Amino acid sequence: MLFLFEGKGVEIINALFHWTTTRLGQVFIHAGMIAPAFLLLLALSPFRRLRLGPEGEPPQHSTISWAGMIFSTGIGTTVLYWGTIEWIGYVQAPPFEAPSDRAKEWAMSYGMFHWGLVGWAFYALPAVCLSFAYHIRQAPSPSLAQACAPVLKHRVTTWPGRSINAIFMIGLIGSASTGIGLTTPLMTESVVAFFGLERSFTFTLLAVILIIALISISVSMGLERGIKRLSNLNLSLAFLLLGFVYLAGPTEEITRQGLRSILFMVTHFPEMIGWYYPEQNKGFTEQWTVFYWAWWIAFAPFVGLFICKISRGRTMGQLIWGVLLFGTLGCTLCFVILGGYASFLEDQTHLALIDTFADNPHAAVIQVITSLPLGKWILPLFFLLCLSFAATTYDSASYTLAAAGTARLPVDQDPARGHRVLWAIALGILPLAILSLGQKNDVLVALQTASVVVAVPMIVVTLLMVFSLLLDVRKHGVSTRRLLEDN
Repeated sequence: MLFLFEGKGVEIINALFHWTTTRLGQVFIHAGMIAPAFLLLLALSPFRRLRLGPEGEPPQHSTISWAGMIFSTGIGTTVLYWGTIEWIGYVQAPPFEAPSDRAKEWAMSYGMFHWGLVGWAFYALPAVCLSFAYHIRQAPSPSLAQACAPVLKHRVTTWPGRSINAIFMIGLIGSASTGIGLTTPLMTESVVAFFGLERSFTFTLLAVILIIALISISVSMGLERGIKRLSNLNLSLAFLLLGFVYLAGPTEEITRQGLRSILFMVTHFPEMIGWYYPEQNKGFTEQWTVFYWAWWIAFAPFVGLFICKISRGRTMGQLIWGVLLFGTLGCTLCFVILGGYASFLEDQTHLALIDTFADNPHAAVIQVITSLPLGKWILPLFFLLCLSFAATTYDSASYTLAAAGTARLPVDQDPARGHRVLWAIALGILPLAILSLGQKNDVLVALQTASVVVAVPMIVVTLLMVFSLLLDVRKHGVSTRRLLEDN
């Protein structure tokens, strides 16, 4: 539809985004308060000792590979984009403050907040519900409908259960457009800057095709030979880039700015989480925080399902703390190093990064990367990291869609290869349609709207899963107590 009715599509997208954020903003803000509190309660309770699988079975994957798959799947290339330049958007339209030095403090801290504890709590919550259903209750497949079985009962295989799985699949395709939609312009900008070419939608099309091809190859190889290896490669490339920026850049200034921003975020956490919303900071909260919470919620069932599939052998406590701590730490490092270096360039070298951002945000990211000592020769590494991040995220998405669509999937098996590849191809269609809008503001709002709108039904599904988890724990009280006593 976006291809055929571009002008009308932009109007509808803007109206949907405005209506959802203003009318349902409070719902998302409350969800951001409740999710981490509920998870921390579980992580500190005897529930944390429950093991996903038979007693004594070791974890499926090493801690490093497990953490790498969680981080790469949950974030994608978007962390390279927002981690570098998100603070610029906040400086130009600051929360709470008029443009000032204090507004800069808010700007440097808000990105870490949006990509921190609350977001990863949204991922961990469905992971806990799905893991209990699949590994402890031994549901036949890791699907959202099966996780809701205590509430749905015999209706899991009829229209209510099928509707939940359909909502999940549609939501994942919609939210996936945000990641791919931000990844491909970064890839094309790096190619344009390296070879000195003119920008063209053809490069965007080729980038999407390249991502989909790599996703298809990786997902066709399965979890162990494809997705896991690509995640390990992605983690290595990410550490290589971050380490180079940190050591080759102003290390002392990056460290000082990062520590100052983390402290500022912690001390101003109530204001950031929306404790005083909507009386204070209403416009900024709805444009950014509500969008971010919606993006995390829309993506959460997919990431949760994937975490469930790779977490056999771990305890519930390890799952919760691992997702919260590894995810938050990885994102914080990206914002501290990339955002801190970009801020230094604007303040100390007069690179005019904010002016570039106003014209083309993706070009601003490339401008930061090419300012490093190796100049444009760092771009091939950046291109590969963008590609591997995108492929790792969306081969996991394809795998998850195929797993959710499989009626019976034993814990030691992958979904059918053809099924996985089919979903890999399908994931490229919507972001390509959105990117065809052309104007950067239209593209960004369209990407934001895709996440916000699909998150609304996901809130309902997540509540069903949480209620089902509580019923599950109560129903399986005898076996649960035995497991806790054994530990």
